[in-house]
Amino acid sequence: MLHVRKNVEKEEKEYMFTPDNSTTPLFGSYESDHLLPRESINEKAINPNIAYQLISDEMMHDGNPRYNLCTFVQTYMEPEAKQVMVDAIATNAIDKAEYPQTTEVEKRCVNIIANLWNAPKNEQYMGTSTVGSSEACMLGGMAMKFRWRKRAQTLGIDINAKKPNLIVSSGFQVVWEKFCVYWDIELRELPMKSLNELYLDPKAAIAACDEYTIGIVPIMGITYTGTFDDIVALDKELEEYNKTAKISVPIHVDAASGGLYLPFVNPELVWDFRLKNVVSISTSGHKFGLVYPGLGWVMWRDKEYLPEELLFKVAYLGAFEPTFQINFSRPGSQIWAQYYNFVRWGKEGYKAVHERSRDVGLFLTKGLEKLGVFKILNSGENIPIVCWMLNEDEKRAWTEYDLADRLRYYGWQLPAYPLPKNLEDVSIMRVVVRADQSMEQMSLLLRDMKESIDYLNQHVTEKKVVKKTEDHVAGYSHTEKRLLKK
Repeated sequence: MLHVRKNVEKEEKEYMFTPDNSTTPLFGSYESDHLLPRESINEKAINPNIAYQLISDEMMHDGNPRYNLCTFVQTYMEPEAKQVMVDAIATNAIDKAEYPQTTEVEKRCVNIIANLWNAPKNEQYMGTSTVGSSEACMLGGMAMKFRWRKRAQTLGIDINAKKPNLIVSSGFQVVWEKFCVYWDIELRELPMKSLNELYLDPKAAIAACDEYTIGIVPIMGITYTGTFDDIVALDKELEEYNKTAKISVPIHVDAASGGLYLPFVNPELVWDFRLKNVVSISTSGHKFGLVYPGLGWVMWRDKEYLPEELLFKVAYLGAFEPTFQINFSRPGSQIWAQYYNFVRWGKEGYKAVHERSRDVGLFLTKGLEKLGVFKILNSGENIPIVCWMLNEDEKRAWTEYDLADRLRYYGWQLPAYPLPKNLEDVSIMRVVVRADQSMEQMSLLLRDMKESIDYLNQHVTEKKVVKKTEDHVAGYSHTEKRLLKK
């Protein structure tokens, strides 16, 4: 029998991935000549440089984040901060024993924030990082509900007679509606009265309280306009109410925007744990904490306000530490980035960055006023959020939505949107001045806005009537809609 040498190399090649060779141009490759998978994963692997380019090209169809003028989240961090995040991206923040230094750094951040919020020295504050301020709000709401239920049972209140309720102004961020839906709470939404009163009415909030109220949520930096609720006045009214109430009502401050801005720029403003009835505060690290998206913080002034039945224990350095989170595995990157910022900037640096942002916002406000067609609702003096609407003009045929659409021609993402309940027929526009936005950038925006206004005045001469329905909103809507209608 004759034997021949087996072609092992040929057989192996049948099972070996052979991409285009190194001389193949990126856009001359086999993969660039085919659509990327939509529903089913591709059969074979491809070169990493080709995969990166194709995915990078997909990303180009998103808008430029730095030209997204309405977003609160940070769109720039220093190269060193980015490197810190990359170095920590493989750490799992939930694994306290495996990554003890990440846990230590989280504790340091909690301590720093507690100090910024004037946590009382004679009380034992508790706090944690979260995935954005939305999870922080959820945790704050859960603590209020569980604490109310335990106290109500002790006082003989029938907790099954009706739903517990939460009081907030119509300027709330949608997470509070989600919280109430998910945890079966009645949302008592108090409409903001007028364009001159874009905040929670303290007396109306107290009038809405009863023995089923788990808490009141004032906002430091209302999402729609940037205005502040008067928490000092609310605390005063609530102090009187609680003297005779069958069950006392606490305050949770939603400081998603103001929580890491006010302590540096306006530390004298009283809104935090200096007020007796403020028992918990939530904030966002990725807004004025200057971290990329994905970080929030929530704090309780004392362990009394965080029911033990909500806490779990995890092993940490030979002992057990309490933990309270909804999310589980997540990278430690954002926690380390927040600590980097605290170390990098300090009080002086944060103050300088925020005050410069405020100056840029005031510059924008003056420029808008000079255009002569806008009414300013928030100038950015309190926080770098500039909000405005069109002046009344019967001759003008175009709207804020037309202006927003025209500005996209220049690359700007500056949407128009309606105000909430009681003012939903009023449309406004808003710019959140972030750390990476300069006077020069705002001057270019004002230039393009003037050109856009001139264009619209010339080309839009007939008013269009668009009927607003649940299924059609002209332009950007600032609140999510539930699929299942109430």
